[in-house]
Amino acid sequence: MLAPTLMVQGTSSGAGKSLLVAALCRIYARRGVRVLPFKAQNMSNNAAATVCGGEIGRAQALQARAAGVLPRPEMNPVLLKPLADTRSEVVVLGQRNAALTALPWMERKAALWETVRDALASIRADADLVLIEGAGSPAEINLPDIVNMRVAREADAPVLLVTDIDRGGAFAHLWGTWALLPPEDRGRIRGFVLNKFRGDASLLAPAPEILRDKTGVPTLGAIPFLRLEAARRGCCLRADRGKGDGIRIAAVRLPHLSNFDDLDPLAAEPGVQVRWTDHPEDLQSADAIVLPGTRNTTDDLRWLWESGMGAAIRARAAAGAPVVGLCGGYQMLGSSVADPLGIEGGGKCQGWLC
Repeated sequence: MLAPTLMVQGTSSGAGKSLLVAALCRIYARRGVRVLPFKAQNMSNNAAATVCGGEIGRAQALQARAAGVLPRPEMNPVLLKPLADTRSEVVVLGQRNAALTALPWMERKAALWETVRDALASIRADADLVLIEGAGSPAEINLPDIVNMRVAREADAPVLLVTDIDRGGAFAHLWGTWALLPPEDRGRIRGFVLNKFRGDASLLAPAPEILRDKTGVPTLGAIPFLRLEAARRGCCLRADRGKGDGIRIAAVRLPHLSNFDDLDPLAAEPGVQVRWTDHPEDLQSADAIVLPGTRNTTDDLRWLWESGMGAAIRARAAAGAPVVGLCGGYQMLGSSVADPLGIEGGGKCQGWLC
């Protein structure tokens, strides 16, 4: 017997779907429910390894942890890892799929749907409840869908539609999203949720009632704006991380940066300041420099030289500052980086950054 489902969709990317699903996973797990997360397709260069060696989106790994279970590839059967603005590596059930990576964007959807269906059935067969996360917005009417309402129909899932009220325009986002959906999909939306609310809740009236009159959907509640320390460190690349004037570490903000939260443990160390930067002058006072991972090593290495960052790194290294590379950043520390098969950006570029 397949488990019942509940789906969280959003009016946009960044509306709060991932954290709401994680919170619900923890709530149900604490009540003794075997709850599992699911997201059909994720697009992210922040991935997490599963015990079987595959990789899934970091958000689904967090949700699994909140549910008290080990992450597994079926929780995020399709992971798109952007290589450039118009190219993505396709990871299916935790493993890179070269054939699908080579396919044009629009042709992948049909090829991936059976994988999504099978993975969803596998998760539902092993749970008491499955919490499903959508992607972007269900009203992206220019794109074929294998992650939002198509999944909701497959799972017969009621849908919560969440919006980020801190951005402004929340009620228009909710109404517009609802209005663009076909009637059969509108009927799946059972409640609206206002995320990142701060201020006086009484000031929301009469908007929720007006919205209910127009759509028939109640606004179920407002999630307060929480100033999470981990969120400030892990999600904002523009700010300094860590506190004080101790050891100053410059982390290079590469154009195709991946797994940026690898540096969170370093930033959490007392007396360590981690600053993300793409300006050469910021390296002059750094005690150490970190080159993080990247999903396009050759293109990012070219950018280092063209932007002046490469010369600044070499100058700082010559002055005695250590330079540490992670993953693709480590490759950049060699004499050259070559990609003759075009796995990422293709071509060859000079290394010798230090």
